[in-house]
Amino acid sequence: MNVERLRVLCLNIPFVQGFQHAAADRRSSDAVIVELTADGVVGYGEAAPRPYVSGETVDSVVQHVGDVAWPRLRRRATALSASSPSSLLADIERELLPWNAPERFRDNGTSLAPTSARCAVELALVDCWLKARGMAASAILPPRRDEARYSGVIATGNAERAAQLARKMRQGGLSSIKVKVGDEFDEPRLRAVREVMGADVQLRIDANGAWDLETAIERLQTLARYDIDSCEEPLGRARRDALPALTRSSSIATMVDESLVTEADARWLIEHGACNAFNLRVSKLGGLLPCLRLAAIAAHHGLFCQLGSHVGETSVLAAAGRHLALHLDELRAVEGSFGSFLLSQDIASPSVKFGHGGRGSKLSGVGLGVSVVPERLESFATRIWSSG
Repeated sequence: MNVERLRVLCLNIPFVQGFQHAAADRRSSDAVIVELTADGVVGYGEAAPRPYVSGETVDSVVQHVGDVAWPRLRRRATALSASSPSSLLADIERELLPWNAPERFRDNGTSLAPTSARCAVELALVDCWLKARGMAASAILPPRRDEARYSGVIATGNAERAAQLARKMRQGGLSSIKVKVGDEFDEPRLRAVREVMGADVQLRIDANGAWDLETAIERLQTLARYDIDSCEEPLGRARRDALPALTRSSSIATMVDESLVTEADARWLIEHGACNAFNLRVSKLGGLLPCLRLAAIAAHHGLFCQLGSHVGETSVLAAAGRHLALHLDELRAVEGSFGSFLLSQDIASPSVKFGHGGRGSKLSGVGLGVSVVPERLESFATRIWSSG
């Protein structure tokens, strides 16, 4: 690959409606798009930086891509010319994007690792490399099923609002729902959702690190009556030392999210018996290759996985998630592909989103299978960095 130019576009796309949970209140998407031009072909990647997850911000992603990734691309991208589909992800890691970069930690224990920046560059490279050869992402992630089944998400808030959203999801045929918890309405919200959705629908909860150990034990004992499949990130990274005690005491499976950013995190969590499941998010973990590796680690140690997403992802990350969802074995749940259900306008046409029943089918087309509309990128960009 002869790299010609790289641009980083920081977007602000209003949501159709706001979304709240214990760690954030979001009204718009803050997606960061990496646009890579090589051999006359344009590829796209996306980062969803979250300070409370990897410690990254929009500014830190732009800085890392410009100061670290771009110089490597100029020096080493030609090494990918001899890659094959089966070796592409490993070649990208070896030549350009080492996954387990050194971490630093804030006083509250939050990891500072450039995972979402890595993800955006990896996806742009994959998209560009595949397009140049007329190949689809199925060449590197062969699908093992024809469709994925996506779940809905209900934000924090009162029970009446939760019931209203649940009725829409029931009408849409969804069979799996995640409910955000961590406020005074937890139990009435869960009760309302269960009553609307019925006994056969899978319910999961996500505390986004809102609880301490004592509160988590008490809340989970109360909420277990609503037949909860798993509780995502009950304690938060700063209190993850207490996860083994919670996992031993709770009848609800413990799933880690913000506490799982790097492979070192995965090893620690498994060694200490701190969880029953991993939430794999493409941007959070650093791209496709890290997701594949952590899924393999989980399977080897008897943990189950959920493929998650960040609120506000555009179709670029949604497409990456779709390919993983069709490729990975034994996912307990799949999230994402909300597209224009949440975004006032997606940057791709058509928008990558699920259909009735949460069904998400294979994506056709070369590269990641996303048709980005350049004019939309420009219209939503609040800041653009360019290599020249």
